[in-house]
Amino acid sequence: MRYQISGKQIDIGEALQSHVQTELGAAVEKYAERPTDANVVFSRSAHEYVCETTVHLSTGLTAQAKAHATEIYAAFEACNEKMEKQLRRYKRRLKDHHRERSEPVELSGASSYILASEDAGAESEPESLQPIIVAEMETKIPSLSVGEAVMQMELAGAPVLVFRNEGKDGLNVVYRRDDGNIGWIDP
Repeated sequence: MRYQISGKQIDIGEALQSHVQTELGAAVEKYAERPTDANVVFSRSAHEYVCETTVHLSTGLTAQAKAHATEIYAAFEACNEKMEKQLRRYKRRLKDHHRERSEPVELSGASSYILASEDAGAESEPESLQPIIVAEMETKIPSLSVGEAVMQMELAGAPVLVFRNEGKDGLNVVYRRDDGNIGWIDP
């Protein structure tokens, strides 16, 4: 597994890096069979340290965790516990689905745009009806089953996930509804 351990405007020592590799490696290897890479970022927020961890699995799923603490090691330990809990739940759900994925998830390329929000206080007519594009990025669309898509959306903490349905070979969307249930759009 590849590790990328960095700090935003703080210096990360060798001792912390080796501690992160051993502890995170043990937690991930316990619950995930083929992790590909892990990204750990430490930063400061006022008097607290913040640890953000992202682990990519060969199945295409991504687990993320974030924790705050007054000490940097305590922030990592809390983040590591959250990551371990997510991976434990993920493994339990995989067992519940009784499905083995032998091949990694296939990813398709797509464009992702961020559009500028309209000013709520502006009462004047806009100059054009075309939205202002703030950012244009490349993104990946995974090929998943509906159950795996819901699991990926929950692991990422995202409100919506676009995926290519393995069973029907078309683009689908799962999203969290206002009532707490999951919606599925299958065009």
